[in-house]
Amino acid sequence: MLRRWVPVVALVIALVAVITQPSSIADQFLAGVPVVAFFVWAFVPKTPLLALSVAVIVPVVFVQRTGELEPIMFEASLLAFVVGRWCPSLARSLALGLLATASPVLVALVQEPAEVAVAIWILGIVFPWTMSRAFVREEHLVEQLEETRRELAQQALVAQRREIARDVHDFVGHGLAAVMLQVTSARHVLRRDPAAAEDALRSAEEVGRRSMRELRRTVALLRSDDGRGVGASPPTASEIPTLIDQARTGGLDVQLEMRGEIAAIPPGVGLAAYRIAQEAIANAARHAPQARTVLGVEFTNERVTIVADTRGVTVEAPSDRGRSRYGLIGMQERATALGGVFSAGPTSTGWRVSCELPAKGREP
Repeated sequence: MLRRWVPVVALVIALVAVITQPSSIADQFLAGVPVVAFFVWAFVPKTPLLALSVAVIVPVVFVQRTGELEPIMFEASLLAFVVGRWCPSLARSLALGLLATASPVLVALVQEPAEVAVAIWILGIVFPWTMSRAFVREEHLVEQLEETRRELAQQALVAQRREIARDVHDFVGHGLAAVMLQVTSARHVLRRDPAAAEDALRSAEEVGRRSMRELRRTVALLRSDDGRGVGASPPTASEIPTLIDQARTGGLDVQLEMRGEIAAIPPGVGLAAYRIAQEAIANAARHAPQARTVLGVEFTNERVTIVADTRGVTVEAPSDRGRSRYGLIGMQERATALGGVFSAGPTSTGWRVSCELPAKGREP
């Protein structure tokens, strides 16, 4: 520990001064006082720095009255390093540093004639104080950087958990909802129209298989070391018509209006557009199964617009009471992540979901 080495350095300074300079027994005793003071400070944590400063400066100045033992002035330099390094307050550290810097001036006043090189010793005291404050500043910066790194790691973990939650909600929740919609439709027409029931069950099987493929892809992504994963590629905006066909097979009255070269939408933006459209249709099937929904998707050079306008009676499912609206939260998060704008809420005729995404997404 650096603090434990300070009295050792003080002892070396005192020994060099006593050995290289002639002095009396009394002056040698005074030269040992700063060493004792540094030892007490090093091993008694609550020792005030002001008391240490006085215990060092007074004997250093007094022993210089005859002009001998000048190397003992290095004790003042060591004191400047200590108050700069271990004084928590910059103002107090500066005050004690100035007190140590005044040592050569006080020595020049008590010597007759004055033989101490005041300017050189002032530099020799100011320099270690400055270096110690720079060291303290560097430590604070390292602590701040470490704290920032921990916060960023925590934010990345939270963002990853939210992304996983969105994906699970999308392909598991929507897949099950679509399967249940198809199964319900098949059950209603089973006796009077077996062919329609078979079509609904076939569609449910297709949706289930698709959900399983997406589940495997996500699990592979989470398990992969390089973060890229393996397996089927994620859905894009070009697959929205298939999504609408599945909803129609399940009995939902939905119309799709697409404008622009949808296939040219970038994959990241296309995935968000698909998921938002998927959630909007799932909400329509859940809360307004008898209403008519018009889903509009428009792609221009600057933006992708998704609007789902449901017109008719909307109801709240009994299982939704008191439950967080993770679907709306997920759509909002997907739009925000790409720098887009999202809104959803009731209208005079039903419910409306609107989202605008930049065509190229947010710049990394």
